[in-house]
Amino acid sequence: MKTGIKGIRRVSAVAITAGAVLTAGAFAAPAQAATLPTPTITAKGGFVMNNGTGKSLFTKAADTRRSTGSTTKIMTARVVLGQSNLNLDSKVTVQKAYSDYIVNNNWASSARLIVGDKVSVRQLLYGLMLPSGCDAAYALADKFGSGSTRGARVKSFIGKMNATAKSLGLTNTHFDSFDGIGHGSNYSTPRDLTKLASNAMKYSTFRTVVGTKSTKQKVTTKSGGYRYMTWDNTNTLLGSYAGTIGVKTGSGPEAKYCLVFAATRNGKTVIGAVLAAPSVADRTADAKKLLDYGFKK
Repeated sequence: MKTGIKGIRRVSAVAITAGAVLTAGAFAAPAQAATLPTPTITAKGGFVMNNGTGKSLFTKAADTRRSTGSTTKIMTARVVLGQSNLNLDSKVTVQKAYSDYIVNNNWASSARLIVGDKVSVRQLLYGLMLPSGCDAAYALADKFGSGSTRGARVKSFIGKMNATAKSLGLTNTHFDSFDGIGHGSNYSTPRDLTKLASNAMKYSTFRTVVGTKSTKQKVTTKSGGYRYMTWDNTNTLLGSYAGTIGVKTGSGPEAKYCLVFAATRNGKTVIGAVLAAPSVADRTADAKKLLDYGFKK
């Protein structure tokens, strides 16, 4: 059968058109896959980055200064771990001033340290980061600050916190307390807190502590005996979100509910922070949304 010139042209045109459609479809598919809806969070501020590359993955008022609550204790731990010739097993005797501080501050969370007990610096870090002990924070500030009086040592320690913030380039961060119970000038941002946590996670002791869901620590009593202290981590992402490796919760009348978080999946670590969420449940839900988003980016 003879097709003819016109028939050949029609067949060719159809083939070309079909090929064009197939080619366009092949190019369109990746573009559609790359479109990922940006999550909506209840927290007033948030930031997420790829911890390996430092690439920003999500921002919401990421550079707005806010009260940080007990996420401040990330810096408390960072200053301690940054000390030269640090002996994590050196002992600290719990002073009455530390327990009085808890009694006198309504928002002060406690590691329930007992006056006269001797606890190691390592144990104080667990007491600081898991139950968010303000008494443990006080003990560490007293131990690692400089000066002849407790007041001078605490002031010196807070000075070290601010010097460390400056050295890390945290330009929107300032501390006026060792635990986050601020006095009008204790603030940071989601971006700065994320960068701080990323730096702190370089210390193996910090990673071990903040990745611990619960711990039982043997401490020496005033009489020379011993007792066990059990501390549970306030970060409920541990055990409820696969791959979680830290970091720290925070709350307060001004700070509302905060969370600095990090998780690792398939070799990729996503780290971030949410500040001023309306509730504990909201900050946890926000963090999970942002981690999911970060792993897909």
